[in-house]
Amino acid sequence: MTISPRDKNAPRDIDAPAIIAAKPDVTKPNTKKVFIKTYGCQMNVYDSERMADVLAPIGYAPTEEPDHADLVILNTCHIREKAAEKVYSELGRIRQYKEKNKPDMKVAVAGCVAQAEGAEIMSRAPVVDMVLGPQTYHKLPEMIAKVHRGTGDLLETEFDTLEKFDQLPELRQPKGFSSFLTIQEGCDKFCTFCVVPYTRGAEVSRPVAQVVAEARQLAKHGVREITLIGQNVNAYNGVGEDGNQWTLGQLIRHVALIGGIDRIRFTTSHPRDMDDDLIETLGSEPKLMPYLHLPIQAGSNKILSAMNRDHTYDHYKNLIAKIRAARPDIALSGDFIVGFPGETETDFQQTMKCVEEIGYGSSFSFKYSVRPGTPGAGLPRQVPEDIKQDRLVRLQALLYKQQHDFNLSLVGKTLDVLVEGRGRKNGQLFGRSPYLQGTHFDGPESLIGQIVKVKMTDAGRNSLIGDWVE
Repeated sequence: MTISPRDKNAPRDIDAPAIIAAKPDVTKPNTKKVFIKTYGCQMNVYDSERMADVLAPIGYAPTEEPDHADLVILNTCHIREKAAEKVYSELGRIRQYKEKNKPDMKVAVAGCVAQAEGAEIMSRAPVVDMVLGPQTYHKLPEMIAKVHRGTGDLLETEFDTLEKFDQLPELRQPKGFSSFLTIQEGCDKFCTFCVVPYTRGAEVSRPVAQVVAEARQLAKHGVREITLIGQNVNAYNGVGEDGNQWTLGQLIRHVALIGGIDRIRFTTSHPRDMDDDLIETLGSEPKLMPYLHLPIQAGSNKILSAMNRDHTYDHYKNLIAKIRAARPDIALSGDFIVGFPGETETDFQQTMKCVEEIGYGSSFSFKYSVRPGTPGAGLPRQVPEDIKQDRLVRLQALLYKQQHDFNLSLVGKTLDVLVEGRGRKNGQLFGRSPYLQGTHFDGPESLIGQIVKVKMTDAGRNSLIGDWVE
């Protein structure tokens, strides 16, 4: 089949699908194979890992070889243009392979495209046996049973986030020493360019006890770094152990008490929910890494208002000043959209000014693309494609230079690196710095899984090179 695995050490890009192949639970009789292809954000990566966990008790072991799979799952993302078309194209290849080589293979479409277009998928792609939205994958075993019996509804796209987490198995099989942990789902912000409120539902936070139990399980299995994730992670307000609503800052300080968890990150944040308690936690909690992804999307107040971001550039700039005062060594990451409807060259130059004034260690930047059903799709003064492309090129040149300059500023410094595995060269190891850069250095394999000191000797735009400080 044409579906193929990716290099696990390659930089993660939202348009490049990841292949989830967690270690199977050896105590279970895994006689069948499941291949999960994941498109999009960290939330989908987490969801795919949990799908593997849900399927293990009924005999499915993950595989990186789609040709060997009894079940293929496409976990889709709707945040990019033509996302549905990419899914249908993949389903066409799967259909051809299934008809020719493996007629008993079952096929599922999950995630946000499934949520948005579930009925159409079932109608347009007969190869698909079941469709399930991002809040219903805990029902996979039940749906698989219905497929084999030939009975029941094979389209599940109801919103019931807390039920999903309640039904998931406590046991996780993490793939390495760093892991995502979903603490919040959904969005109440309704940015005019975004489909998330329509595909993930309203903001819902998991209870503190549930988050802590999962974090402890991860630590028990050797995970040393946890990234707390959510569509608006800093809107977290889960019920705490005292019965009160806890903020993200409170949750982070509590998770930091768990033995074995040495590093904590969180993403993605919204400027509207960046409160003083979280800023103070950034400065006071040593396990919280000095890296913050805080998207602004545009530097023009006119465009921010049209996007329904509900903040101005001055508000964002003042937030950054407070954050840097609390944590002077912090590196910032941001999201930017160019060519939003009505954006003029003057508006774009305000975005360029924003980048110059704030300074980013890493970034994600995109051309605006129409999402059917979102308010932005019906706005007048859509920007021509050639102008969007020109602006994106100019913006990325500035962002990439800032990223490279930031990496170069670390040369000569000694940083803690979480060693994740072997590098591409003999005797080389690969890990992550506190700022998330991939870091290569020579050392013994006994260091894998440890946090070690590495003195940086060289830097590229996306990675660092250093010497292990023994």
